[in-house]
Amino acid sequence: MRRSGLHFFLDTEFPKVLLIEHSVNSRQITGRKIMRKNQKAEVRKPEILEHYYQVLINEGFEGASIGKIAKRMNIHPSLIIHYFKTKENMTLELVKALIDRYEAPEYLQFDHIQDPLERFKALMDTLFSLEWSRTVDPGVHFGFYYLSFRNPEVKKRFEEMIKRLRDHLIRELERFRRADVVKVDNALRAADMIVTLIEGLEFH
Repeated sequence: MRRSGLHFFLDTEFPKVLLIEHSVNSRQITGRKIMRKNQKAEVRKPEILEHYYQVLINEGFEGASIGKIAKRMNIHPSLIIHYFKTKENMTLELVKALIDRYEAPEYLQFDHIQDPLERFKALMDTLFSLEWSRTVDPGVHFGFYYLSFRNPEVKKRFEEMIKRLRDHLIRELERFRRADVVKVDNALRAADMIVTLIEGLEFH
């Protein structure tokens, strides 16, 4: 009976333990592979988007293609398709990346300036500066505006960006009003006018 019990243990229980260990190890290996893949994508995707942006500057929307981006990067087009699937997906990712540039903290955060008048001057100088208007290449910027009339998702993202800028301006204008730096009866309307001037200034 003892021999039979030992035989039973070796034939059934021990292989089960090995099977469980193998299963755990397989999950760990798979997890590490996924992690490495995600880390690689975090590096590769922004790189591809930057090259897409440069191709747009040189070729415009009509001339830009996955093939030209791949050629610029000296990679196979299938690698770009692997990360983005379609050109439309890549375009939406680029819109988000470019909007992030406009919303970078170093542009519109002036908490280090305590004097309200100096803070107001710094904000206006930034909004109407060449540096601000060239945060994104004008041809690409207004190319996306054009695209927004045809692509609802692009339009939505631009509207959200402008709303966030307008809301930020409303808060700042209310701050300046309380400090007697400006006289504003309607902060919303004033913010809308500033945004309109910023966008119209590019054409002017």
